[in-house]
Amino acid sequence: MNQPRPYVREPSRTTWYLTHRRYMQHMAQELTSVFIGAYALLMLWGLRALAAGEESWQTFLASLGSPLALLLQWLVLAATLYHTVSWFAVTPKAMPVQLGERFVPGFLIAGAHYLAWIVASLIILYFAGVL
Repeated sequence: MNQPRPYVREPSRTTWYLTHRRYMQHMAQELTSVFIGAYALLMLWGLRALAAGEESWQTFLASLGSPLALLLQWLVLAATLYHTVSWFAVTPKAMPVQLGERFVPGFLIAGAHYLAWIVASLIILYFAGVL
């Protein structure tokens, strides 16, 4: 005798990510790409200003000091840091390293990524003249 199948409600097509915390974190990480994209457009605008000449470049640099530009830069920094930390947290799961029969502990994999991030940042700061 066939048993009736229980009713399973279809997930919403627009709010499915609000059902679990893990989904919300994933969507927040994906949202960071909007801020990164906006910053890339800002850098392209700066490159265009640099190519247009000294006066255009100085105007661009002055515009970077406006409250809206500063807010965008702080938002991009926060989004980038969130994306980086959340990506490094899943790196041991996405990229397990096996040595013989054993796997390298996750904290060592994530720690190596953080170390590489710090070294690369210090090198960039050195060549930029900050250090």
